[in-house]
Amino acid sequence: MNFKHYKTYLQLEKSLSKHTIDAYLHDVSLLQTYSEMRQNSRNMEMFQAKEIHQFLVHLTEMGLSAHSQARIISGLKAYYKFLIVENIIQQSPMDLIDAPKLGRKLPDTLSLAEIEKLISHIDLSKPEGQRNRAIIETLYGCGLRVTELVELKLSNLFFKEGFIRVIGKGNKERLVPIGNVAQKQITMYLEHYRNHQNITKNSENIVFINNRGSKLSRVMIFLMIKQLVELSGLRKTISPHTFRHSFATHLIEGGADLRAVQDMLGHESITTTEIYTHLDRRFLKETIALYHPRS
Repeated sequence: MNFKHYKTYLQLEKSLSKHTIDAYLHDVSLLQTYSEMRQNSRNMEMFQAKEIHQFLVHLTEMGLSAHSQARIISGLKAYYKFLIVENIIQQSPMDLIDAPKLGRKLPDTLSLAEIEKLISHIDLSKPEGQRNRAIIETLYGCGLRVTELVELKLSNLFFKEGFIRVIGKGNKERLVPIGNVAQKQITMYLEHYRNHQNITKNSENIVFINNRGSKLSRVMIFLMIKQLVELSGLRKTISPHTFRHSFATHLIEGGADLRAVQDMLGHESITTTEIYTHLDRRFLKETIALYHPRS
């Protein structure tokens, strides 16, 4: 397979993010490795549905979860679609492959009290303390993905108007409202910390930077939050994405319009946003149980 040609197609034709492209290439490399392992096997580009099914059986035997298999199937669908576009094949074997049925797992969310508990364990006496507080407030206050946070630019902060411009998946831009608390914490970070640092080349326009004056990595955000969770003693699985889930859940529970939340999260399809209506229904059921005289 010509990975370079396929990668160019994903970048230019599909406008996918680097992380999505890497995932798609990894999915196809798994199929390629499987193809090379099989004796007398034809090229994976000529695989039929039967051989794809055997590959999925192989993944199951390796212990891959249904969620992982579903993601790989999605990547392979994109690859075989590319082969059709290039007139290498006429029909995709993936047309006859169904993704494994997945139970819809509701994500962990944090209450406002739990978020404040995490924030209270940030050591503001350290130089990076104010930055870390601003990061938590921005993740929760704007519902950003971790990649969107580390890529956030100074030139995309419009505090006077109450918005920030976010570059999401597939380089799609959206405007997200930013509240007073997040604005205040970012401003304090910029004035008292970032403005006194030596910023490296290519990081001059990045909002959140490390002690060396460079853009933060996704891993650093995960590690910072993991440390806060340990210090706070919370017994939940918490990642940067948990703040995004909490942002959406609290809006829906507060009565926000689903379409508005979809726009703020940058979901292409409203069905992705609708997972939060399940959380909302649970909230409504609990409300009825507590307050309805006939419950």
